[in-house]
Amino acid sequence: MGSFAQIFGISRNGMYADMLDLDSAANNLANINTNGYKAQRMNFQEMLSQAVLSGAQMVSSQISIQQGAFKNTQNPLDLAISGTGFFAVTTPDGKQAYTRDGDFMVDADDRIVDSEGNALVWDGTLPQAARNIEVTYQGEVFYDDLDDNRQYAGRISLYRFMNPSGLQRLGDNLFLETAASGAVETGRAGAAGFGSIVDYTLEASNVNLTNEFTRIITAQRSFQVTARALQQADQMMAQAIRMRQG
Repeated sequence: MGSFAQIFGISRNGMYADMLDLDSAANNLANINTNGYKAQRMNFQEMLSQAVLSGAQMVSSQISIQQGAFKNTQNPLDLAISGTGFFAVTTPDGKQAYTRDGDFMVDADDRIVDSEGNALVWDGTLPQAARNIEVTYQGEVFYDDLDDNRQYAGRISLYRFMNPSGLQRLGDNLFLETAASGAVETGRAGAAGFGSIVDYTLEASNVNLTNEFTRIITAQRSFQVTARALQQADQMMAQAIRMRQG
């Protein structure tokens, strides 16, 4: 019966791997219109357990760092990054998280926040009377005061990782640093390797519709084939039991 148990294990692992791949592709499709969203893929490999083949298993997930298309807006605090950097925000529980979604606004406390209310990490503040806010490609923030004088408010830094595809998803389009991503590095927008800031602009999702539908079709077919193998193994085992019982 050991060979049948092995077939059952391989089939089970294969079906579970297909389900994970389907969930990943479906999540990518659900976020195709999410600003700054980065597509995720699952990495699988054949696993050996004590020299016995045990089927495919997921070993890691990976984030696509390809830049999405830019779209122009009418909001000066809609910010995109041309390059590989990230914005940093502070979550309600005090964590520093990273995002490519530059859909920012000024809240009731005169903080620059994202659409979920997470405060942007930067080295300045905005007074209550700030008007005509402008962000340069180097992250410098300017505004007009009540006397229409141009004032400097501070600078928005950008952040990068040695392996950004190894970042951990936190939810709400945010990422956390991991051992796989490497330690975060802070730099000035416009500096080499950090990217530059583009105002009045949002970065679209980098999800490729064709690729994701292809993944779904492939995973569905693989699941069906594996399910049939499982059914056939079950029938063979039942027949073997009947033969043994005479």
